Amino acid sequence: MADAKVIPFDDDRSRARRRPGGAGASGAGGSGAGRETVSPLPAQARAPLGVAGEAEGPGEAREAGVAPEPPRSGWERRLAGGLAFLRRRVTGEYEVDEFGYDEELTDQVLMSLLRPLYEKYFRVEVKGIENIPSKGGALVVANHSGTLPLDGLMMQVAVHDNHPAGRHLRLLAADLVFVLPVVNELARKAGHTLACAEDAERLLGRGEIVGVMPEGFKGIGKPFGERYKLQRFGRGGFVSTALRAGVPIVPCSIVGAEEIYPMIGNAKTLARILGFPYFPLTPTFPWLGPLGMVPLPTKWTIQFGEPIETDGYPPEAAEDPMLMFNLTDQVREQIQHTLYKLLVQRRSVFF
Repeated sequence: MADAKVIPFDDDRSRARRRPGGAGASGAGGSGAGRETVSPLPAQARAPLGVAGEAEGPGEAREAGVAPEPPRSGWERRLAGGLAFLRRRVTGEYEVDEFGYDEELTDQVLMSLLRPLYEKYFRVEVKGIENIPSKGGALVVANHSGTLPLDGLMMQVAVHDNHPAGRHLRLLAADLVFVLPVVNELARKAGHTLACAEDAERLLGRGEIVGVMPEGFKGIGKPFGERYKLQRFGRGGFVSTALRAGVPIVPCSIVGAEEIYPMIGNAKTLARILGFPYFPLTPTFPWLGPLGMVPLPTKWTIQFGEPIETDGYPPEAAEDPMLMFNLTDQVREQIQHTLYKLLVQRRSVFF
């Protein structure tokens, strides 16, 4: 199998979609010689293209002895698109950026695999998607929960499928993600990168939407009794990154993820042996074996709050610890307040 081309992190090329080329109407062999190939009529009024690439009506096609090509059905178009996708995979005619992000694979495969979980199982409701800018960089800061990091993946689908500008969310992930076999490769392909200031600033500088969950393992591995209580947001490194890039901070609150794996215990000794930050004990895992890893079908809400602008601060503001503390606290309080509001509004954990 041929290797994919790795392109430099250029915004125009990384967003470009590969489209099949084709000869124009005038380049379809000798049958088009001497004819006018540009129609003065609007697209809706033009006759269908014949196999020779010329604008022909049904009568002309019969006179030429060539039947017009019948329109393709939906499944035929999907089949043709799938075969073209496989051909590009085999020949290596696809592109990844310097972080390993494969936009075509993400759009056509990874999002398609996650979408049934998003739409049918968790039935995610998205609010405030208009608060994510249509162009330019932004830093989405969200709460983290659920024992396994499904909330980050659902947030990625929410932006991908609902933003009117078709934006993509690039998540910052912990070191553990990139040392696990298979998970490492899939995370890179989906656009995730290491949660460090250097990578985040490069992505934001290129106008990307970057997602971060500052609670980290403290949030995702907290006991069920502390659900929806935000943990410490670290030292405010995400605020410093946003200030340096001059991009808005968009708070994001996720309700529903806390209950998918109710964590009632933590096998700390086993976690140390395996090198994990925690080893969860839930009402179903490990007692039911692999079946216990099936998440509960809770009803989710993801709300993107009003952005907090940072472009009005001077460059040296990123070195001001008091300002970073205040902005970090502002973002945290806004997420926590929205969580409480969404919890009051929801009718049930499952409906």
